[in-house]
Amino acid sequence: MLGHLECFVCSAENGSFSAAGRKLGISSAAVGKNVTKLETIVGVRLFQRNTRKLILTEEGERFLQEVSGGLLSIQCALKGVSSGGGVAAGTLKVSMGTAFGLHFVMPMLPDFLARYPAIVPDWHFDNRKVDLIGEHFDAAMGGGIELAQGMIARELAPAHGVLVASAAYLQRNTAIRQPEQLVNHAGIFIRSPQTGRIRNLPLRNAENEQRAPSMEVKMMVNEPDAAAQAAELGLGIALIAMPNALPYLESGRLVRVLPGWYVDRGSVYLYFPTTKFLPTKTRVFVDYMAEQFRLQKLATRFDAR
Repeated sequence: MLGHLECFVCSAENGSFSAAGRKLGISSAAVGKNVTKLETIVGVRLFQRNTRKLILTEEGERFLQEVSGGLLSIQCALKGVSSGGGVAAGTLKVSMGTAFGLHFVMPMLPDFLARYPAIVPDWHFDNRKVDLIGEHFDAAMGGGIELAQGMIARELAPAHGVLVASAAYLQRNTAIRQPEQLVNHAGIFIRSPQTGRIRNLPLRNAENEQRAPSMEVKMMVNEPDAAAQAAELGLGIALIAMPNALPYLESGRLVRVLPGWYVDRGSVYLYFPTTKFLPTKTRVFVDYMAEQFRLQKLATRFDAR
């Protein structure tokens, strides 16, 4: 019965038996057979089938809402049971931003594996917003991921953006004392990986005044670390998130422009499935990251106020 439900939910989420089969690692014919058996068991048609895609019937829509959360709990329970009777073991699939992961999370890896040597990290460095459940991630770190049913977001730190430039760039250009003076400067902008558009959120200060960072667009990139490197080369002023800027600021390779102003981008979160029946490998990773953020004072260091 569990296999029938998995095939039904996966088919509904992906729109076809073939796509569900690829996700589940079985043939599309096997998926279709399991769904047909489920329809026989529940006594209603769950899908309208055509040559292009599957469409849920009204009964199918209602059934999907009723079973999705329960299926996730069962899957988490099975993962928990199979994780070695409470031993932190197995492949740990985690998504995180590229620069954030390389600068802050990777250095934690030796200590983490010394504590939990039976865990095999499968870490994905990517700036896109992943589908935690659909792509079978154990956890994800970042911001802006839509909270699906059965998913938890644990806040780790603020996600502020700051203006940065090299000391050499600032020395050869007019001084910047107010946001309005940015209009005379070269801007290095980051495209959103989701929309392809330039991220241009307003600057704010301690008094909650807001100003647009109206710099001339001199360069566009799709990777925050590339924007930081371009700023280090003296090509202009970049607006990047504190987790990306911090290694450059703490080493002196970049300095903040208008240090009283910042962009509020929400928070850095640690996303993971519901804590009920959470696999031991995921639970220890969640606890370890929370501990390290506290010990390394990362919440304070990421705060641009």
